[in-house]
Amino acid sequence: MSTPTHRLTTAQALVRFLAAQYTERDGVRQRLIAGTWGIFGHGNVAGIGQALVEHAHVMPYHQGRNEQAMVHAAVGYARQRGRLSTQAVTTSIGPGATNLVTGAALATINRLPVLLLPGDYFAAHPADPLLQQLEHPVEADVSVNDTLRPVSRYFDRITRPEALIASALNAMRVLTDPAETGAVTLALPQDVQAEAYDWPGEFFAERVWRVRRPAPDPAELAAAADAIRSASRPLIVAGGGVHHSAAEDALRALADATGIPVASTQAGKGSLRYDHPADVGGIGHTGTAVADHLARTADLVVGVGTRHTDFTTASGTLFQNPGVRFVNLNITAFDAHKLAATTLVCDARAGLTALTEALAGHRVDAAYEAEYRAGKERWERVVEAALRSDDDSAVPTQTQVLGALDTVVGDEDVVINAAGSLPGDLHKLWRARSPRQYHLEYGYSCMGYEIPAAVGVQQAAPDTPVWALVGDGTYLMMPTEIVTAVQEGLPVNVVLVQNHGYASIGGLSESVGAERFGTAYRHRVADGSFTGAPLPVDLAANAGSLGMDVLRAKAVGELREALRTARASDRPTCVYVETDPAPTAPPAEAWWDVPVAEVAGREPAVLARERYDREAARRRRHL
Repeated sequence: MSTPTHRLTTAQALVRFLAAQYTERDGVRQRLIAGTWGIFGHGNVAGIGQALVEHAHVMPYHQGRNEQAMVHAAVGYARQRGRLSTQAVTTSIGPGATNLVTGAALATINRLPVLLLPGDYFAAHPADPLLQQLEHPVEADVSVNDTLRPVSRYFDRITRPEALIASALNAMRVLTDPAETGAVTLALPQDVQAEAYDWPGEFFAERVWRVRRPAPDPAELAAAADAIRSASRPLIVAGGGVHHSAAEDALRALADATGIPVASTQAGKGSLRYDHPADVGGIGHTGTAVADHLARTADLVVGVGTRHTDFTTASGTLFQNPGVRFVNLNITAFDAHKLAATTLVCDARAGLTALTEALAGHRVDAAYEAEYRAGKERWERVVEAALRSDDDSAVPTQTQVLGALDTVVGDEDVVINAAGSLPGDLHKLWRARSPRQYHLEYGYSCMGYEIPAAVGVQQAAPDTPVWALVGDGTYLMMPTEIVTAVQEGLPVNVVLVQNHGYASIGGLSESVGAERFGTAYRHRVADGSFTGAPLPVDLAANAGSLGMDVLRAKAVGELREALRTARASDRPTCVYVETDPAPTAPPAEAWWDVPVAEVAGREPAVLARERYDREAARRRRHL
């Protein structure tokens, strides 16, 4: 019996295939590819563009303004949906495709799924070279899209229609694999996109990709439980894998049963609610005093879903107990083996549940519990002092901006940030009320992520208030998707903090002896130096010109009222505030390795190198 076929172009077949893909975890089913972002040019307008018109009834389309921003929006959507649903991104060939690279790197580093569909050269080479073609003298099959190979978890160039069948299935396999996911790239030559083929009907059948929850190996579980029982000062470090696995309840059950304190990475913050007795806040270079003290004295560190980046480990200087050992619970063996740890390779929720059962009756010493709870209370007083303002008529500091927002948000609100000085302040001070509220992209720390990610989060959670917190430097990187928010009627809120320069990198520059060179927006004068006067730039007017409602706040009281107004609005709204640049955040509790000039003729660099050598000497290799 012959198999029914459908004569479609490659692009039409791909769009129809994507519309029929679903994920399922814990009995809940949802669309894998919920929509497609696109900016059209030659290379995708006649292929994917036409296919999206043809199948508009099954594949929603979203118009982007910047290719990198489209990837950020899709990543924000995927994170909000727990990696179980994402979006596709289509671009033209040439600069449209290479603009994807930064977004792809961000997705892969953060282990978040996104499908990239850049146009590519003519597979048949009817003319050579084409407009925007990269000519390589010895590798004729190379195109600019090959820049996406190192930042993609799966890459293929579809040079024949029938090649799409196997490649599309592999793409879905990687997108839905919790241990492998990241950016997936299918490069689509423009002639192949438009070529017709007789596709087997089975290719378009609904397909459900079940997201696994692998259980822990019994021997690994026993070894991990033994290590915890024998520790006198254990500390759990919760990473982003807790959220990806929806393991927050399981983590809370383990903390309640054992009394083990829980610190969190940037990606893991909110794994416990901020006022849970065992939550001691952020860890590492941007961590709290109590969490970093516990880390320095811990004899066992239990990492759950964390990659142990340099910010978490204070560049290898944080865990100072001579006998410290590690247990890593991670779905990825690559991460589980870091720091010479005892491994527990499994799903975070499954592993935490099994650990709680294996540790039945075990609890940390009462004195240890009392110690970290007292430290938590002391730190809460530090937080309150940093966030509070006693004068509503005063120009707010950056931490007071966070304090004003803290008084306005509800448990369901999502706060998004990625770069600058805000991540450090947020990690130390933000009171996370729910698992999805704290949305920090700090694996790649990409300036410009916040506004497009807010668009994606708002699409994923349309009834949720969403806040993009941006400094002036980050805003200038990528405000373009404000237009998309206006076009699609997405009531995202942008809190635009104007401090007339790169506050974070300026402070870092000063600390490493580079004297804040090139980190401020100031007038240049004839001798090449900069005056103290800020540039006459009005970013609030810019946001208004892109279609946002703009609320200007000059004082703490005005700011608080503007935030309330923005939260109640059904339109995209920008709250603009110029801040007092005086630092009010608590200082860093742990080091971060940024190498300093070993020889220099200027005193600030010489002194910075002396400090660097003292800190670097404390680095340990955990073997």
